[in-house]
Amino acid sequence: MTSMTSNATIKTMPPEAFAALGGGQIAYLRPVRSEDVHSLFPQAPELTPGLSLWALLSAAGQPIMLTDSRAAAIASAHENDLETVSVH
Repeated sequence: MTSMTSNATIKTMPPEAFAALGGGQIAYLRPVRSEDVHSLFPQAPELTPGLSLWALLSAAGQPIMLTDSRAAAIASAHENDLETVSVH
């Protein structure tokens, strides 16, 4: 029986190893405020402050999609054969 990876292991894991988790088949959903969009999507236009949005990102943290609908982000992931997980 294998044990789960400890939090200490994940915190010290090199970014390349962390990015390889999921083998390109996992994306994560992250709620994001419009004021913070440029940290994930530098090319995004200026947005009205105070909007609640959803970001779909690869396991490596690469931006895939930005939307105002969690359902739309999940649908996009499934259309691209990606399994979604949420980040809290």
